[in-house]
Amino acid sequence: MSKQDALLNLAKLRQETRYDGYTAIGDYDEGVWECDYVSPYSLSSHNEDSDILVILQDWCSSESFDYPVCEETLKLGHTPGVRTNINLKALLDKYFGKSLEDIYSTNLFPFVKPGAMNAPIATKALVKAAEQFTLPLIKIINPKIAICLGKNSFNALRRVNGLPSVANMEEAINSTFKYENTLIFCQAHTGQLGLNNRNRGGVDRVSADWERMRSAYEFA
Repeated sequence: MSKQDALLNLAKLRQETRYDGYTAIGDYDEGVWECDYVSPYSLSSHNEDSDILVILQDWCSSESFDYPVCEETLKLGHTPGVRTNINLKALLDKYFGKSLEDIYSTNLFPFVKPGAMNAPIATKALVKAAEQFTLPLIKIINPKIAICLGKNSFNALRRVNGLPSVANMEEAINSTFKYENTLIFCQAHTGQLGLNNRNRGGVDRVSADWERMRSAYEFA
């Protein structure tokens, strides 16, 4: 089976699956957000032969659909003006010379959480999604590295690999592990709050973190 067919099958599984307490992207705006990817984020970041995979936590919340459909977001699967995306694109370009379109990106949790975008997702649901969707996707893409943005997604992947959770971002960034042929890294979330927290005290830890990851990538 080709990578494209395997990824489409995974997308169809997501379309047919429901998690208790969460809704699906196809449930909103007469289904216009539905797509043939695990996450709409992949619409403009789906190079299946990429050796870099970016894993964000989740794509949206129920309150995200309280507004008129944004045609740009609908087309791209992400909103370019959001700081998370601006910073991610800048880091990919600076450290790997790649654009979002050059790599593959996804969300670990492919369903819609209730409430606001900063609402939490139950650990049990994150772990279930990591096992059902993210690990199979990693296996299909088979990148050199997978970059988890944020500790919660990283911990979900650690849990399904039989590894203990990490307590904080410092520990997460120093707890890279391997799944199949892929080194799985954690980096601070690229939203401004995530970067500011990592660089607390005026120390540019984010640059050092990405530099170390690039070095590991070059030798992978």
